[in-house]
Amino acid sequence: MTDSDPTSHRHELRQRALSRWDDEGGALAAVTQEAHKHVPDMTNAELVLLRVRMIALENLLIAVLAEGSDRQRQAALDMADAISPRAGSTQHPLTIRAAQHMSDLVGRAVHVRDEQT
Repeated sequence: MTDSDPTSHRHELRQRALSRWDDEGGALAAVTQEAHKHVPDMTNAELVLLRVRMIALENLLIAVLAEGSDRQRQAALDMADAISPRAGSTQHPLTIRAAQHMSDLVGRAVHVRDEQT
């Protein structure tokens, strides 16, 4: 990689961020389990509020992606590909659904953008 290639540099930074995310999950497992012993379960009201916030965030993301560049939408699709399980690895249903949902959000953003023009 050369310092003059910003695309390669961004890709490397993204890959390093993802690998840290993967590693931290395993490295902190014992600490996380200990911490969860003292955290009470969420109430129904808290779960409802969390859903409302998630719906709001998804719609804000769709609006931002709809106004963004093709490169930004492609970056979101690339991230969905990056979290998708690789051949030969464990196919975790939540990861698969998350990647599909990310791609769906980009598709919805394209639909919104096309309707605005």
